[in-house]
Amino acid sequence: MKILVVSDTHGKDGNLKLVMEKERPFDVLIHCGDLEEREGFVKTAAGCPVYMVAGNNDFFSDLEREQELCLEGRKILLTHGHFYGVSMDVYRLGEEAAARGMDIVLFGHTHRPFLGERDGITLFNPGSLSYPRQEGRRSSYGVIFADARQGFQFEIKYLPKER
Repeated sequence: MKILVVSDTHGKDGNLKLVMEKERPFDVLIHCGDLEEREGFVKTAAGCPVYMVAGNNDFFSDLEREQELCLEGRKILLTHGHFYGVSMDVYRLGEEAAARGMDIVLFGHTHRPFLGERDGITLFNPGSLSYPRQEGRRSSYGVIFADARQGFQFEIKYLPKER
């Protein structure tokens, strides 16, 4: 199973369209929040099952603030992350995931890609496709290759720097 993970698109669809075309085929699309009223576009353009949560800028959204998913036998917590102070540290988010018995946490909010592990839980932030904040400021997204037998492989990918 190929899972495309994006976050913090902030209503700008250009890079999201580019990434969807580049990564097709994928089986699932996960958006970690801050879509800014573009839920319909994401669902329609993906052409596969889509999971999304509301971010701190999704003021008028009916999306849930968190979801618990099970994909290929792994329990996944999907959240934007702002309620856990992820801009400072992922400690609280990791604690919450452990308390819920999660294997993986997918989050956004920081606009910086992150892949780490805490107490056996994988924490994965794809960064931002619209407003990257990490050094080099390249738009980023994530791809997860998920297999119940062989495990999960996480990859952070970058778009070429705009000139």
